[in-house]
Amino acid sequence: MLSRVGAAIVLSGVSLLGGLVFTGTPLAAVGRRLRELLERGRERARAREVGTTAEPAPGPPPRRERRRARTEPDLPIVELPEEPVEPAEPEPIEVPEIVRPAPRGGRYQLPPIDLLRTSPPSAGGGRDQEHQKEALERTFHTFGVPAHVTAAHRGPTVTLYEIEVEAGTKVNKVLSLADDIAYALATPDVRIIAPIPGRSAIGVEVPNKVRDFVMLGDILRSRVAKEDRHPLSVALGKDVHGRAQMVNLARMPHLLIAGATGAGKSSLINCFITSILMRTTPDEVKLVLVDPKRVELAHFADLPHLLVPVIVHPKRAAEALAWVVREMEQRYEVLAMVGVRDIDGYREGLAEGTLRIPPGQEDRVVDFPYLLVVIDELADLMMVAPREVEDAICRIAQMARAVGIHLVVATQRPSVDVVTGLIKANIPSRIALMTSSQADSRVILDMNGAEKLVGHGDMLFAPSTASKPVRLQAAWVTEKEIEQVAEWIRAQREPEYQASVEGLGRPPVEGEDELDGDDELLQQAAELVIRSQLGSTSMLQRKLKIGFARAGRIMDLLEERGIVGPSQGSKARDVLVTPEEWEEMRAAHSGGQTP
Repeated sequence: MLSRVGAAIVLSGVSLLGGLVFTGTPLAAVGRRLRELLERGRERARAREVGTTAEPAPGPPPRRERRRARTEPDLPIVELPEEPVEPAEPEPIEVPEIVRPAPRGGRYQLPPIDLLRTSPPSAGGGRDQEHQKEALERTFHTFGVPAHVTAAHRGPTVTLYEIEVEAGTKVNKVLSLADDIAYALATPDVRIIAPIPGRSAIGVEVPNKVRDFVMLGDILRSRVAKEDRHPLSVALGKDVHGRAQMVNLARMPHLLIAGATGAGKSSLINCFITSILMRTTPDEVKLVLVDPKRVELAHFADLPHLLVPVIVHPKRAAEALAWVVREMEQRYEVLAMVGVRDIDGYREGLAEGTLRIPPGQEDRVVDFPYLLVVIDELADLMMVAPREVEDAICRIAQMARAVGIHLVVATQRPSVDVVTGLIKANIPSRIALMTSSQADSRVILDMNGAEKLVGHGDMLFAPSTASKPVRLQAAWVTEKEIEQVAEWIRAQREPEYQASVEGLGRPPVEGEDELDGDDELLQQAAELVIRSQLGSTSMLQRKLKIGFARAGRIMDLLEERGIVGPSQGSKARDVLVTPEEWEEMRAAHSGGQTP
Protein backbone atom coordinates (compact mmCIF):
# COMPACT_ATOMS: atom_id res chain seq x y z
CA MET A 1 0.00 0.00 0.00
CA LEU A 2 2.78 2.38 0.89
CA SER A 3 4.63 1.50 -2.27
CA ARG A 4 1.59 2.44 -4.35
CA VAL A 5 1.15 5.73 -2.49
CA GLY A 6 4.84 6.53 -2.80
CA ALA A 7 4.84 5.69 -6.48
CA ALA A 8 1.82 7.95 -7.03
CA ILE A 9 3.53 10.82 -5.19
CA VAL A 10 6.75 10.36 -7.14
CA LEU A 11 4.84 10.13 -10.42
CA SER A 12 2.86 13.28 -9.60
CA GLY A 13 6.04 15.14 -8.72
CA VAL A 14 7.77 14.04 -11.90
CA SER A 15 4.71 15.04 -13.95
CA LEU A 16 4.62 18.46 -12.26
CA LEU A 17 8.32 19.03 -12.87
CA GLY A 18 7.94 17.89 -16.48
CA GLY A 19 5.09 20.32 -17.00
CA LEU A 20 7.10 23.14 -15.47
CA VAL A 21 10.08 22.35 -17.69
CA PHE A 22 7.92 22.02 -20.80
CA THR A 23 6.08 25.31 -20.23
CA GLY A 24 9.17 27.11 -18.96
CA THR A 25 7.43 28.12 -15.73
CA PRO A 26 9.81 28.67 -12.80
CA LEU A 27 9.06 27.25 -9.30
CA ALA A 28 8.85 30.77 -7.92
CA ALA A 29 5.91 31.40 -10.22
CA VAL A 30 4.14 28.31 -8.82
CA GLY A 31 4.58 29.64 -5.29
CA ARG A 32 3.20 33.04 -6.30
CA ARG A 33 0.22 31.36 -7.93
CA LEU A 34 -0.57 29.33 -4.77
CA ARG A 35 -0.33 32.44 -2.60
CA GLU A 36 -2.71 34.28 -4.94
CA LEU A 37 -5.25 31.43 -4.74
CA LEU A 38 -5.05 31.33 -0.93
CA GLU A 39 -5.44 35.12 -0.69
CA ARG A 40 -8.45 35.05 -3.01
CA GLY A 41 -10.07 32.29 -0.89
CA ARG A 42 -9.59 34.31 2.33
CA GLU A 43 -11.14 37.43 0.71
CA ARG A 44 -14.21 35.47 -0.41
CA ALA A 45 -14.60 34.00 3.11
CA ARG A 46 -14.40 37.49 4.71
CA ALA A 47 -16.95 38.81 2.20
CA ARG A 48 -19.41 36.03 3.08
CA GLU A 49 -18.92 36.68 6.79
CA VAL A 50 -19.51 40.42 6.52
CA GLY A 51 -22.46 39.92 4.11
CA THR A 52 -21.89 43.16 2.27
CA THR A 53 -21.94 43.89 -1.44
CA ALA A 54 -19.01 46.24 -1.39
CA GLU A 55 -16.85 46.35 -4.51
CA PRO A 56 -14.06 43.86 -4.37
CA ALA A 57 -10.56 45.06 -3.90
CA PRO A 58 -8.51 45.45 -7.05
CA GLY A 59 -7.72 41.92 -8.00
CA PRO A 60 -4.89 40.53 -10.00
CA PRO A 61 -4.81 41.08 -13.75
CA PRO A 62 -6.62 38.68 -16.09
CA ARG A 63 -5.19 35.25 -16.54
CA ARG A 64 -3.38 35.97 -19.81
CA GLU A 65 -1.95 39.23 -18.50
CA ARG A 66 -0.87 37.54 -15.24
CA ARG A 67 0.83 34.79 -17.12
CA ARG A 68 2.63 37.33 -19.33
CA ALA A 69 3.58 39.35 -16.26
CA ARG A 70 4.93 36.22 -14.56
CA THR A 71 6.89 34.87 -17.47
CA GLU A 72 8.25 37.98 -19.19
CA PRO A 73 10.96 38.79 -16.63
CA ASP A 74 12.30 35.24 -16.83
CA LEU A 75 12.08 34.45 -20.58
CA PRO A 76 14.64 35.67 -23.12
CA ILE A 77 13.41 38.44 -25.43
CA VAL A 78 13.92 37.80 -29.14
CA GLU A 79 13.45 40.73 -31.55
CA LEU A 80 12.05 39.57 -34.86
CA PRO A 81 13.21 41.39 -38.01
CA GLU A 82 10.76 43.96 -39.23
CA GLU A 83 8.83 43.09 -42.34
CA PRO A 84 9.42 45.44 -45.27
CA VAL A 85 6.71 48.06 -45.31
CA GLU A 86 5.30 49.05 -48.65
CA PRO A 87 5.98 52.78 -49.04
CA ALA A 88 2.97 54.98 -49.16
CA GLU A 89 2.10 56.85 -52.30
CA PRO A 90 3.73 60.28 -52.36
CA GLU A 91 1.46 63.15 -51.63
CA PRO A 92 0.45 65.23 -54.63
CA ILE A 93 2.89 68.04 -55.22
CA GLU A 94 1.35 71.45 -54.83
CA VAL A 95 3.09 74.67 -55.61
CA PRO A 96 2.98 77.09 -52.67
CA GLU A 97 1.63 80.56 -52.95
CA ILE A 98 4.32 83.17 -53.53
CA VAL A 99 4.68 86.90 -53.62
CA ARG A 100 3.66 88.79 -56.72
CA PRO A 101 6.21 89.81 -59.35
CA ALA A 102 7.32 93.34 -59.97
CA PRO A 103 4.96 95.47 -62.09
CA ARG A 104 5.62 95.98 -65.77
CA GLY A 105 8.10 98.67 -66.61
CA GLY A 106 10.22 98.09 -63.52
CA ARG A 107 13.46 96.21 -63.15
CA TYR A 108 13.18 92.61 -64.27
CA GLN A 109 13.21 90.11 -61.43
CA LEU A 110 14.04 86.45 -61.84
CA PRO A 111 11.35 84.03 -60.66
CA PRO A 112 11.93 82.93 -57.04
CA ILE A 113 13.08 79.40 -56.38
CA ASP A 114 10.04 78.94 -54.11
CA LEU A 115 8.01 78.41 -57.28
CA LEU A 116 9.63 74.99 -57.61
CA ARG A 117 9.01 72.25 -55.08
CA THR A 118 11.51 69.71 -53.82
CA SER A 119 10.96 65.97 -54.07
CA PRO A 120 9.51 63.89 -51.20
CA PRO A 121 11.94 61.87 -49.05
CA SER A 122 13.41 58.71 -50.51
CA ALA A 123 11.35 55.58 -49.86
CA GLY A 124 14.18 53.10 -50.44
CA GLY A 125 15.87 51.00 -47.76
CA GLY A 126 18.97 48.91 -47.30
CA ARG A 127 17.31 45.49 -47.03
CA ASP A 128 16.86 45.15 -50.80
CA GLN A 129 20.52 45.97 -51.37
CA GLU A 130 21.68 43.25 -48.99
CA HIS A 131 19.38 40.67 -50.57
CA GLN A 132 20.50 41.63 -54.07
CA LYS A 133 24.16 41.47 -53.05
CA GLU A 134 23.64 37.93 -51.79
CA ALA A 135 21.74 36.96 -54.94
CA LEU A 136 24.51 38.35 -57.14
CA GLU A 137 27.24 36.46 -55.33
CA ARG A 138 25.18 33.24 -55.35
CA THR A 139 24.74 33.60 -59.10
CA PHE A 140 28.48 34.07 -59.62
CA HIS A 141 29.21 31.06 -57.41
CA THR A 142 26.64 28.90 -59.22
CA PHE A 143 28.18 29.56 -62.62
CA GLY A 144 31.75 29.29 -61.41
CA VAL A 145 32.74 32.95 -61.79
CA PRO A 146 35.17 34.05 -59.04
CA ALA A 147 33.65 37.47 -58.33
CA HIS A 148 32.27 39.34 -55.34
CA VAL A 149 30.36 42.57 -54.70
CA THR A 150 32.52 45.34 -53.23
CA ALA A 151 30.13 48.31 -53.11
CA ALA A 152 26.58 49.42 -53.87
CA HIS A 153 25.42 52.92 -54.85
CA ARG A 154 21.69 53.64 -54.82
CA GLY A 155 20.44 56.24 -57.25
CA PRO A 156 16.93 57.54 -57.93
CA THR A 157 16.17 54.88 -60.54
CA VAL A 158 18.85 52.18 -60.38
CA THR A 159 21.37 50.77 -57.91
CA LEU A 160 24.92 50.29 -59.16
CA TYR A 161 26.75 47.25 -57.76
CA GLU A 162 30.52 47.21 -58.17
CA ILE A 163 31.87 43.73 -58.95
CA GLU A 164 35.51 42.70 -58.70
CA VAL A 165 36.76 39.49 -60.30
CA GLU A 166 39.88 37.54 -59.47
CA ALA A 167 42.99 37.89 -61.61
CA GLY A 168 42.83 35.84 -64.77
CA THR A 169 39.04 35.91 -65.04
CA LYS A 170 37.63 37.08 -68.35
CA VAL A 171 35.19 39.97 -68.17
CA ASN A 172 33.06 38.31 -70.84
CA LYS A 173 32.07 35.67 -68.29
CA VAL A 174 30.23 38.32 -66.30
CA LEU A 175 28.72 39.87 -69.44
CA SER A 176 27.31 36.51 -70.50
CA LEU A 177 25.40 36.21 -67.21
CA ALA A 178 23.15 39.24 -67.80
CA ASP A 179 19.97 37.18 -68.24
CA ASP A 180 20.82 34.89 -65.32
CA ILE A 181 21.47 37.88 -63.05
CA ALA A 182 18.14 39.43 -64.05
CA TYR A 183 16.41 36.12 -63.28
CA ALA A 184 18.11 35.80 -59.88
CA LEU A 185 17.18 39.37 -58.92
CA ALA A 186 13.60 39.06 -60.25
CA THR A 187 14.00 42.19 -62.37
CA PRO A 188 13.05 42.68 -66.04
CA ASP A 189 16.54 43.60 -67.15
CA VAL A 190 19.97 44.64 -65.93
CA ARG A 191 22.69 46.69 -67.58
CA ILE A 192 26.31 45.61 -67.19
CA ILE A 193 29.16 48.13 -67.52
CA ALA A 194 32.45 46.39 -68.21
CA PRO A 195 34.52 48.03 -66.92
CA ILE A 196 33.38 51.09 -64.98
CA PRO A 197 35.29 54.06 -66.49
CA GLY A 198 38.35 54.79 -64.37
CA ARG A 199 37.87 51.77 -62.10
CA SER A 200 39.10 48.18 -62.05
CA ALA A 201 35.57 46.97 -61.47
CA ILE A 202 32.50 45.83 -63.36
CA GLY A 203 29.20 47.63 -62.82
CA VAL A 204 25.79 45.96 -62.64
CA GLU A 205 22.87 48.41 -62.75
CA VAL A 206 19.66 47.01 -61.25
CA PRO A 207 16.36 48.96 -61.39
CA ASN A 208 15.01 49.97 -57.99
CA LYS A 209 11.69 48.49 -56.90
CA VAL A 210 10.68 51.93 -55.61
CA ARG A 211 11.91 54.89 -57.66
CA ASP A 212 12.64 58.31 -56.19
CA PHE A 213 11.35 61.59 -57.54
CA VAL A 214 13.88 64.03 -58.97
CA MET A 215 12.29 67.46 -59.11
CA LEU A 216 13.68 70.46 -60.96
CA GLY A 217 13.69 72.37 -57.67
CA ASP A 218 16.14 69.83 -56.21
CA ILE A 219 18.67 70.45 -58.98
CA LEU A 220 18.40 74.26 -59.04
CA ARG A 221 18.82 74.39 -55.24
CA SER A 222 21.97 72.25 -55.32
CA ARG A 223 25.49 73.52 -54.81
CA VAL A 224 26.38 72.64 -58.41
CA ALA A 225 23.65 74.93 -59.75
CA LYS A 226 24.62 77.79 -57.45
CA GLU A 227 28.26 77.62 -58.54
CA ASP A 228 27.50 77.42 -62.28
CA ARG A 229 25.93 80.73 -63.27
CA HIS A 230 26.33 80.46 -67.05
CA PRO A 231 23.11 81.55 -68.81
CA LEU A 232 22.88 78.28 -70.77
CA SER A 233 23.52 75.92 -67.85
CA VAL A 234 20.38 73.83 -67.42
CA ALA A 235 19.26 71.14 -64.97
CA LEU A 236 19.80 67.61 -66.21
CA GLY A 237 19.01 65.27 -63.29
CA LYS A 238 20.79 62.98 -60.81
CA ASP A 239 23.31 60.20 -61.39
CA VAL A 240 23.47 56.75 -59.77
CA HIS A 241 25.24 58.28 -56.75
CA GLY A 242 22.36 60.73 -56.17
CA ARG A 243 24.43 63.77 -57.18
CA ALA A 244 22.79 66.69 -58.99
CA GLN A 245 23.95 67.20 -62.58
CA MET A 246 23.91 70.40 -64.62
CA VAL A 247 24.87 70.68 -68.28
CA ASN A 248 26.18 73.77 -70.08
CA LEU A 249 24.57 73.84 -73.51
CA ALA A 250 27.25 76.27 -74.71
CA ARG A 251 29.88 73.56 -74.23
CA MET A 252 27.93 70.76 -75.88
CA PRO A 253 27.57 72.87 -78.15
CA HIS A 254 24.47 71.24 -79.66
CA LEU A 255 22.34 68.40 -78.28
CA LEU A 256 20.36 65.56 -79.83
CA ILE A 257 17.62 63.93 -77.71
CA ALA A 258 15.84 60.77 -78.84
CA GLY A 259 13.64 58.12 -77.29
CA ALA A 260 10.42 56.19 -77.67
CA THR A 261 6.99 57.58 -76.91
CA GLY A 262 6.53 58.09 -73.17
CA ALA A 263 10.24 57.92 -72.39
CA GLY A 264 10.32 61.50 -71.06
CA LYS A 265 11.65 63.50 -74.00
CA SER A 266 9.20 66.42 -73.76
CA SER A 267 9.53 66.53 -69.95
CA LEU A 268 13.29 66.88 -70.31
CA ILE A 269 12.86 69.73 -72.79
CA ASN A 270 10.44 71.42 -70.38
CA CYS A 271 13.12 71.20 -67.67
CA PHE A 272 15.71 72.76 -69.97
CA ILE A 273 13.48 75.70 -70.89
CA THR A 274 12.23 76.23 -67.33
CA SER A 275 15.84 76.23 -66.06
CA ILE A 276 16.68 79.03 -68.49
CA LEU A 277 13.58 81.00 -67.50
CA MET A 278 14.46 80.65 -63.80
CA ARG A 279 18.09 81.78 -64.22
CA THR A 280 18.23 84.33 -67.07
CA THR A 281 16.59 87.56 -68.19
CA PRO A 282 15.07 88.08 -71.66
CA ASP A 283 18.10 90.21 -72.55
CA GLU A 284 20.53 87.34 -71.91
CA VAL A 285 18.87 84.45 -73.78
CA LYS A 286 16.39 84.35 -76.64
CA LEU A 287 14.44 81.25 -77.62
CA VAL A 288 13.08 79.87 -80.88
CA LEU A 289 10.67 77.03 -80.04
CA VAL A 290 9.41 74.59 -82.68
CA ASP A 291 6.48 72.42 -81.57
CA PRO A 292 4.84 70.52 -84.47
CA LYS A 293 2.57 68.71 -81.98
CA ARG A 294 1.15 72.12 -80.91
CA VAL A 295 0.68 71.09 -77.25
CA GLU A 296 4.11 70.17 -75.83
CA LEU A 297 5.48 73.72 -75.58
CA ALA A 298 2.19 75.61 -75.32
CA HIS A 299 2.99 76.58 -71.71
CA PHE A 300 5.76 78.90 -72.92
CA ALA A 301 3.64 81.01 -75.26
CA ASP A 302 3.83 84.83 -75.06
CA LEU A 303 7.04 84.95 -73.02
CA PRO A 304 9.49 87.84 -73.46
CA HIS A 305 12.31 85.32 -73.97
CA LEU A 306 10.74 84.22 -77.27
CA LEU A 307 12.10 85.67 -80.48
CA VAL A 308 9.00 84.52 -82.35
CA PRO A 309 5.71 82.87 -81.28
CA VAL A 310 5.94 79.12 -80.78
CA ILE A 311 6.20 77.67 -84.29
CA VAL A 312 3.78 74.83 -84.94
CA HIS A 313 3.90 74.48 -88.74
CA PRO A 314 6.79 72.43 -90.15
CA LYS A 315 7.20 74.67 -93.20
CA ARG A 316 7.42 77.76 -91.00
CA ALA A 317 10.01 75.92 -88.91
CA ALA A 318 12.18 75.34 -91.97
CA GLU A 319 11.99 79.04 -92.77
CA ALA A 320 12.86 79.92 -89.16
CA LEU A 321 15.98 77.74 -89.41
CA ALA A 322 16.93 79.59 -92.58
CA TRP A 323 16.56 82.86 -90.65
CA VAL A 324 18.84 81.50 -87.91
CA VAL A 325 21.47 80.78 -90.57
CA ARG A 326 21.27 84.39 -91.79
CA GLU A 327 21.48 85.66 -88.20
CA MET A 328 24.58 83.52 -87.68
CA GLU A 329 26.24 85.00 -90.76
CA GLN A 330 25.42 88.56 -89.67
CA ARG A 331 26.92 87.93 -86.23
CA TYR A 332 30.08 86.57 -87.82
CA GLU A 333 30.35 89.73 -89.92
CA VAL A 334 30.17 91.88 -86.78
CA LEU A 335 32.73 89.74 -84.93
CA ALA A 336 35.12 89.94 -87.87
CA MET A 337 34.60 93.70 -88.09
CA VAL A 338 35.59 94.32 -84.46
CA GLY A 339 38.36 91.71 -84.45
CA VAL A 340 37.19 89.10 -81.91
CA ARG A 341 36.87 85.33 -82.24
CA ASP A 342 33.74 84.42 -80.30
CA ILE A 343 30.78 85.83 -78.43
CA ASP A 344 32.52 85.69 -75.04
CA GLY A 345 35.34 87.93 -76.26
CA TYR A 346 32.79 90.19 -77.96
CA ARG A 347 30.75 90.61 -74.78
CA GLU A 348 33.85 91.20 -72.68
CA GLY A 349 35.16 93.83 -75.09
CA LEU A 350 31.73 95.48 -75.31
CA ALA A 351 31.50 95.71 -71.51
CA GLU A 352 35.04 97.10 -71.17
CA GLY A 353 34.83 99.36 -74.23
CA THR A 354 37.90 97.81 -75.90
CA LEU A 355 36.33 96.79 -79.22
CA ARG A 356 37.89 98.26 -82.38
CA ILE A 357 34.78 99.65 -84.07
CA PRO A 358 35.27 101.14 -87.56
CA PRO A 359 33.91 104.67 -88.03
CA GLY A 360 30.26 104.74 -89.01
CA GLN A 361 29.58 101.17 -87.82
CA GLU A 362 28.68 101.97 -84.23
CA ASP A 363 25.01 101.11 -84.76
CA ARG A 364 25.86 97.52 -85.74
CA VAL A 365 27.71 96.83 -82.50
CA VAL A 366 25.00 95.69 -80.09
CA ASP A 367 24.88 93.13 -77.31
CA PHE A 368 24.09 89.76 -78.83
CA PRO A 369 21.98 87.51 -76.59
CA TYR A 370 22.47 83.77 -76.60
CA LEU A 371 20.06 82.15 -79.05
CA LEU A 372 18.71 78.68 -78.27
CA VAL A 373 16.72 76.84 -80.94
CA VAL A 374 14.59 73.98 -79.55
CA ILE A 375 12.97 71.52 -81.98
CA ASP A 376 10.58 69.17 -80.20
CA GLU A 377 10.01 66.77 -83.11
CA LEU A 378 12.51 66.57 -85.94
CA ALA A 379 10.61 63.85 -87.83
CA ASP A 380 7.75 66.20 -88.77
CA LEU A 381 10.20 68.72 -90.23
CA MET A 382 12.07 66.06 -92.20
CA MET A 383 8.80 64.88 -93.77
CA VAL A 384 7.94 68.33 -95.13
CA ALA A 385 11.30 69.80 -96.15
CA PRO A 386 14.08 67.26 -95.56
CA ARG A 387 16.75 68.91 -97.69
CA GLU A 388 16.25 72.43 -96.34
CA VAL A 389 16.02 71.29 -92.71
CA GLU A 390 19.09 69.05 -92.93
CA ASP A 391 21.17 71.75 -94.63
CA ALA A 392 20.15 74.41 -92.09
CA ILE A 393 20.78 72.15 -89.07
CA CYS A 394 24.19 71.13 -90.40
CA ARG A 395 25.26 74.72 -91.08
CA ILE A 396 24.14 75.88 -87.65
CA ALA A 397 25.79 72.90 -85.94
CA GLN A 398 29.06 73.46 -87.79
CA MET A 399 29.47 77.21 -87.30
CA ALA A 400 27.03 78.73 -84.82
CA ARG A 401 28.79 77.89 -81.54
CA ALA A 402 31.21 80.81 -81.71
CA VAL A 403 28.41 83.36 -82.12
CA GLY A 404 26.25 82.04 -79.26
CA ILE A 405 23.64 80.07 -81.24
CA HIS A 406 22.88 76.54 -80.07
CA LEU A 407 20.53 73.71 -81.05
CA VAL A 408 18.49 71.22 -79.02
CA VAL A 409 16.90 68.72 -81.40
CA ALA A 410 14.53 65.99 -80.19
CA THR A 411 12.72 63.16 -81.92
CA GLN A 412 10.79 60.03 -81.00
CA ARG A 413 11.72 58.36 -84.29
CA PRO A 414 15.49 57.85 -84.15
CA SER A 415 15.66 56.17 -87.55
CA VAL A 416 18.29 56.78 -90.21
CA ASP A 417 15.91 58.77 -92.40
CA VAL A 418 15.24 61.24 -89.56
CA VAL A 419 18.58 61.35 -87.74
CA THR A 420 20.73 61.28 -90.86
CA GLY A 421 24.44 60.70 -90.94
CA LEU A 422 25.14 64.40 -91.54
CA ILE A 423 23.04 65.46 -88.54
CA LYS A 424 24.71 62.87 -86.29
CA ALA A 425 28.17 63.91 -87.43
CA ASN A 426 27.53 67.56 -86.59
CA ILE A 427 25.72 67.06 -83.25
CA PRO A 428 28.20 65.08 -81.11
CA SER A 429 26.42 65.39 -77.73
CA ARG A 430 23.41 63.11 -77.35
CA ILE A 431 20.84 61.94 -74.83
CA ALA A 432 19.18 58.57 -75.34
CA LEU A 433 16.03 57.82 -73.42
CA MET A 434 14.34 54.43 -73.51
CA THR A 435 14.17 53.04 -77.05
CA SER A 436 12.10 50.21 -78.45
CA SER A 437 14.99 48.35 -80.08
CA GLN A 438 18.74 47.99 -80.18
CA ALA A 439 18.77 49.46 -83.68
CA ASP A 440 17.34 52.75 -82.41
CA SER A 441 19.88 52.78 -79.60
CA ARG A 442 22.71 52.37 -82.10
CA VAL A 443 21.35 55.21 -84.23
CA ILE A 444 21.53 57.58 -81.25
CA LEU A 445 24.59 56.37 -79.34
CA ASP A 446 26.37 54.12 -81.85
CA MET A 447 26.04 51.35 -79.24
CA ASN A 448 23.44 49.22 -77.47
CA GLY A 449 22.08 50.08 -74.03
CA ALA A 450 19.16 52.48 -74.43
CA GLU A 451 16.76 49.57 -74.98
CA LYS A 452 17.47 48.44 -71.38
CA LEU A 453 16.34 51.70 -69.80
CA VAL A 454 13.13 51.73 -67.75
CA GLY A 455 11.51 54.91 -69.11
CA HIS A 456 10.06 57.98 -67.39
CA GLY A 457 13.25 60.04 -67.63
CA ASP A 458 15.78 57.22 -67.29
CA MET A 459 18.46 58.17 -69.80
CA LEU A 460 22.01 57.73 -71.08
CA PHE A 461 23.88 61.01 -71.48
CA ALA A 462 26.80 60.96 -73.92
CA PRO A 463 28.54 64.36 -74.08
CA SER A 464 31.09 64.98 -76.78
CA THR A 465 33.92 64.85 -74.22
CA ALA A 466 33.06 61.41 -72.75
CA SER A 467 34.02 58.01 -74.13
CA LYS A 468 31.02 56.20 -72.61
CA PRO A 469 27.52 57.39 -71.75
CA VAL A 470 26.48 58.09 -68.16
CA ARG A 471 23.17 56.89 -66.75
CA LEU A 472 21.03 59.62 -65.19
CA GLN A 473 17.48 60.18 -63.99
CA ALA A 474 16.10 63.29 -65.65
CA ALA A 475 14.57 66.03 -63.54
CA TRP A 476 10.83 66.58 -63.65
CA VAL A 477 8.77 69.76 -63.47
CA THR A 478 4.99 69.79 -63.17
CA GLU A 479 2.68 71.70 -65.48
CA LYS A 480 1.50 73.81 -62.56
CA GLU A 481 5.07 74.85 -61.77
CA ILE A 482 5.68 75.78 -65.41
CA GLU A 483 2.52 77.85 -65.45
CA GLN A 484 3.51 79.65 -62.25
CA VAL A 485 6.93 80.53 -63.67
CA ALA A 486 5.42 81.66 -66.97
CA GLU A 487 2.83 83.85 -65.26
CA TRP A 488 5.54 85.47 -63.13
CA ILE A 489 7.51 86.38 -66.27
CA ARG A 490 4.51 87.51 -68.35
CA ALA A 491 3.48 89.89 -65.56
CA GLN A 492 6.76 91.81 -65.97
CA ARG A 493 7.31 92.10 -69.72
CA GLU A 494 5.51 91.65 -72.98
CA PRO A 495 7.08 89.68 -75.82
CA GLU A 496 8.84 91.55 -78.62
CA TYR A 497 8.73 89.36 -81.70
CA GLN A 498 10.79 89.70 -84.87
CA ALA A 499 8.47 89.31 -87.84
CA SER A 500 11.30 88.32 -90.19
CA VAL A 501 11.88 85.00 -88.39
CA GLU A 502 8.82 83.24 -89.81
CA GLY A 503 8.03 82.80 -93.47
CA LEU A 504 5.40 85.56 -93.47
CA GLY A 505 8.16 88.12 -93.22
CA ARG A 506 10.69 86.28 -95.40
CA PRO A 507 12.53 88.66 -97.70
CA PRO A 508 11.94 87.88 -101.37
CA VAL A 509 14.62 86.12 -103.37
CA GLU A 510 16.56 88.42 -105.65
CA GLY A 511 14.97 88.60 -109.12
CA GLU A 512 11.53 87.46 -107.94
CA ASP A 513 8.36 89.48 -107.73
CA GLU A 514 6.27 89.80 -104.61
CA LEU A 515 3.54 87.20 -104.23
CA ASP A 516 0.66 89.62 -104.58
CA GLY A 517 2.52 92.38 -106.35
CA ASP A 518 3.33 92.73 -110.05
CA ASP A 519 2.91 89.13 -111.14
CA GLU A 520 -0.86 88.81 -111.29
CA LEU A 521 -0.61 85.28 -112.66
CA LEU A 522 1.31 84.12 -109.58
CA GLN A 523 -1.32 85.80 -107.41
CA GLN A 524 -4.11 83.97 -109.23
CA ALA A 525 -2.29 80.64 -108.97
CA ALA A 526 -1.74 81.06 -105.24
CA GLU A 527 -5.38 81.89 -104.62
CA LEU A 528 -6.53 79.01 -106.82
CA VAL A 529 -4.35 76.47 -105.02
CA ILE A 530 -5.32 77.72 -101.55
CA ARG A 531 -9.04 77.87 -102.26
CA SER A 532 -9.11 74.37 -103.73
CA GLN A 533 -6.48 72.96 -101.30
CA LEU A 534 -5.00 71.05 -104.26
CA GLY A 535 -1.37 71.61 -105.27
CA SER A 536 -1.60 70.21 -108.79
CA THR A 537 0.43 71.46 -111.77
CA SER A 538 -2.09 70.06 -114.27
CA MET A 539 -4.87 71.98 -112.52
CA LEU A 540 -2.94 75.22 -113.02
CA GLN A 541 -2.55 74.35 -116.71
CA ARG A 542 -6.29 73.87 -117.13
CA LYS A 543 -7.51 76.77 -115.00
CA LEU A 544 -4.95 79.38 -116.05
CA LYS A 545 -4.54 78.12 -119.66
CA ILE A 546 -0.75 78.04 -119.50
CA GLY A 547 1.89 75.53 -120.57
CA PHE A 548 3.38 72.79 -118.44
CA ALA A 549 6.78 74.49 -118.03
CA ARG A 550 5.27 77.74 -116.81
CA ALA A 551 2.86 75.93 -114.48
CA GLY A 552 5.79 73.99 -113.01
CA ARG A 553 7.74 77.23 -112.49
CA ILE A 554 4.77 78.82 -110.72
CA MET A 555 4.42 75.75 -108.49
CA ASP A 556 8.13 76.00 -107.57
CA LEU A 557 7.65 79.66 -106.64
CA LEU A 558 4.66 78.73 -104.48
CA GLU A 559 6.84 76.15 -102.72
CA GLU A 560 9.52 78.77 -102.02
CA ARG A 561 6.82 81.04 -100.57
CA GLY A 562 5.73 78.29 -98.20
CA ILE A 563 2.30 77.82 -99.78
CA VAL A 564 2.75 74.26 -101.03
CA GLY A 565 4.99 71.42 -99.97
CA PRO A 566 7.72 69.67 -101.95
CA SER A 567 7.02 67.59 -105.02
CA GLN A 568 5.77 64.04 -104.42
CA GLY A 569 6.19 62.62 -107.92
CA SER A 570 2.89 62.15 -109.70
CA LYS A 571 0.86 63.05 -106.59
CA ALA A 572 -0.46 66.52 -105.89
CA ARG A 573 1.56 68.68 -103.51
CA ASP A 574 0.37 69.37 -99.98
CA VAL A 575 -1.12 72.83 -99.47
CA LEU A 576 0.40 74.39 -96.34
CA VAL A 577 -1.76 77.53 -96.08
CA THR A 578 -5.45 77.53 -95.22
CA PRO A 579 -7.90 80.01 -96.77
CA GLU A 580 -8.17 81.79 -93.41
CA GLU A 581 -4.40 82.21 -93.18
CA TRP A 582 -4.35 83.44 -96.77
CA GLU A 583 -6.89 86.16 -95.98
CA GLU A 584 -4.85 87.21 -92.95
CA MET A 585 -1.69 87.41 -95.06
CA ARG A 586 -3.40 89.54 -97.69
CA ALA A 587 -4.92 91.81 -95.05
CA ALA A 588 -1.57 92.23 -93.30
CA HIS A 589 0.19 93.01 -96.57
CA SER A 590 -2.49 95.48 -97.66
CA GLY A 591 -2.34 97.22 -94.29
CA GLY A 592 1.44 97.50 -94.53
CA GLN A 593 1.45 99.19 -97.97
CA THR A 594 2.01 102.91 -98.09
CA PRO A 595 -0.46 104.98 -100.12
